[in-house]
Amino acid sequence: MGTAFLAERGIVEVDGPDARALLHRLVTSDVAGLRRGETRYAALLSPQGKITFDFLIVDGTGEAGPDRFLLDVPAAQAGDLARKLSLYRLRADVRIVDRSAELGVTAHWPDGPGPRDPRHPDLGTRAVGARAAADADAASAYDAHRIALGVPDGGRDFAYGDAFPHDANLDRLGGVDFAKGCYVGQEVVSRVHHRGTARKRIVPVRFDGRAPAPGAEITVGETAIGTMGTSSGEVGLATVRTDRAADAAALGAPAIADGVHVALALS
Repeated sequence: MGTAFLAERGIVEVDGPDARALLHRLVTSDVAGLRRGETRYAALLSPQGKITFDFLIVDGTGEAGPDRFLLDVPAAQAGDLARKLSLYRLRADVRIVDRSAELGVTAHWPDGPGPRDPRHPDLGTRAVGARAAADADAASAYDAHRIALGVPDGGRDFAYGDAFPHDANLDRLGGVDFAKGCYVGQEVVSRVHHRGTARKRIVPVRFDGRAPAPGAEITVGETAIGTMGTSSGEVGLATVRTDRAADAAALGAPAIADGVHVALALS
C-alpha cells in the first residue's frame, strides 16, 4: 500500500447551476454523464486541438446540489486554468475559484480513500482534501508507480501548448470522449482519430544504469526519433515518432538517449 500527498497538484473549483453544462461544452470528456463522487480525465484544448491544460474532474456535488466540480490540475497551472475558464463563462451562472492554497490531492495505491483514477485500472485512488506536508520519498514512490504503468505527467512527459491529445495518449487513458458533441479543438482531434494519423505517442522505455535526462533526444544512427520524459529506476517514458521508431526497429539499430541505450516498447 502506498500513499503520497502530491504537492505539485492544485484544485480549481467550478460550481453553480450552469457548471456542468459549461465544462461539458469545453473539455474533451463527457461531463454531462459524470456521477456524484466519480472522476474523469479530461483536457482543455486550443482551437488548433493542442493540450493547454489536462486535469482530473471530480464530481463533488452534494445531495442537495447545485453542481460542484473539483479540477485536479498541476498547481502551477491552476490560476491560469481558472482565468481561462472564466473567459468562457460569459453569462453562465458559474463560480470558478483557484482553491490550491487550501486544497490538495493525496494518491493511494493500489486502493484507498477517494474515487478511482480513471487513467489506468491499477493506478489507485485520489482524494481531495486539505493541503498536507510533502514527503519526497512518498512522492518518488508514486512517480515510480505511475511510470511503471505508462501514465504520463503533463508538463514533464509532454509540453502544454505543443502536444495533441493522441500524442499524450489521452485517447488511450480515457481522456477523450469521441461520442460527445462539440468542444474546443474537437474537429482536429476527431480527424486524427478517424483517419488514424497520430504520428507521436508516449511509450515506455527501459535502460540499464543511469536514467537519460528528461528532454534528451533519442536517436537511432543519425535519425532523431523522440525525446525522453520522466524516469524511475530503469524504466521511463518517452515521446516518439512511431513511424521513425518502427523503421529503426526493423533495421535492428540501437536507440540511444543521453549516451544510454534504451529499449522502446512500441505498440
